[in-house]
Amino acid sequence: MSAALRELLAAITPVDATLFPVAQAHLDNLTKPRGSLGRLEELAARLFAIRGGKAPVVDPARIYVCAGDHGVAAEGVSLFPQEVTRQMVANFLAGGAGINVLADTAGIDLRVVDAGCLGEPFPSHPRFAGARVASGTANLAECPAMSRATCEKALLLGAALAAEAAASGIMALGTGDMGIANTTPSTALFCAFLGLEPETVTGPGTGLDASGVARKASVVAKALRLHCETVSSGDPVAILAALGGLEIACLAGLVLGAAAQKLPIAVDGFISTAAYVAARAIAPAAADYACVSHASAEPGYAPIMHALGQKPLLDLGLRLGEGTGAALALFLMRAAANVYNDMATFAAAGVDSGA
Repeated sequence: MSAALRELLAAITPVDATLFPVAQAHLDNLTKPRGSLGRLEELAARLFAIRGGKAPVVDPARIYVCAGDHGVAAEGVSLFPQEVTRQMVANFLAGGAGINVLADTAGIDLRVVDAGCLGEPFPSHPRFAGARVASGTANLAECPAMSRATCEKALLLGAALAAEAAASGIMALGTGDMGIANTTPSTALFCAFLGLEPETVTGPGTGLDASGVARKASVVAKALRLHCETVSSGDPVAILAALGGLEIACLAGLVLGAAAQKLPIAVDGFISTAAYVAARAIAPAAADYACVSHASAEPGYAPIMHALGQKPLLDLGLRLGEGTGAALALFLMRAAANVYNDMATFAAAGVDSGA
């Protein structure tokens, strides 16, 4: 492990668990029946703890949409050609994608990261952040997707993005992804880290039929057999390098960086959750700073959440990626912070608490 990565991990500490009852006491003193705002109260208490006992703040917020291409696309695991990754990056920059609309609606800054797209580097653009690590990954069903050094570089890119955001005054982050065929490495990572079976987790992704899903599951199974020694080693960075993707590793680094900067981060759907699972395997305390934003409509997502023991904030049938669920979750995080900060107490409002 590089010195830079060790330094990053040393900066990640758990939130202070003693702050949760302090936050709940404040929430219980607001003009409402105790617990009546449900998971918004849980979210407000977590934001309070992440802030080290200070009033929760979410704004300004930023989503990073990280893009990369995958050698495993050669296995026919996606309905869309690989060129769509670049085309969608151009769409993000032009403001025409779903994430552009939802980020604008929620008042969230949006940045695009070319972590590992194929082809020539994109022209400069105000929405771009970071710098490309490599041009795509190798086919994980035939060899490691990337070297450990490349994987660590992608992790550190994500962490640097979080540090840059914190230095510019950003108070909360969100994850987003783009990469044709990236549900395949994500599925492999879920199997490797959570002990799930490919047939349980593999889904249609961009719209595969039943035979396509079976073929994709067989590709994942082949990759797991090929890299079984790496998976058995329990080394999370080595596993991410063997089975992951450049944008997935960058997003894992973003989660780690958010934790190091003491910032809350909204984790988007299937691909972002694979990055989150990798990040928490690398630094378990990073989970304290992350909010799983929504229940992906990918059929394998429910067993993933069961294995993690977590419940997503929203369940809207989303399966687009891009950070769309994170944009909605960041709005709810803002709502939770405003409840904590702006609601009147029983005494201030002259309302009988019933105590």
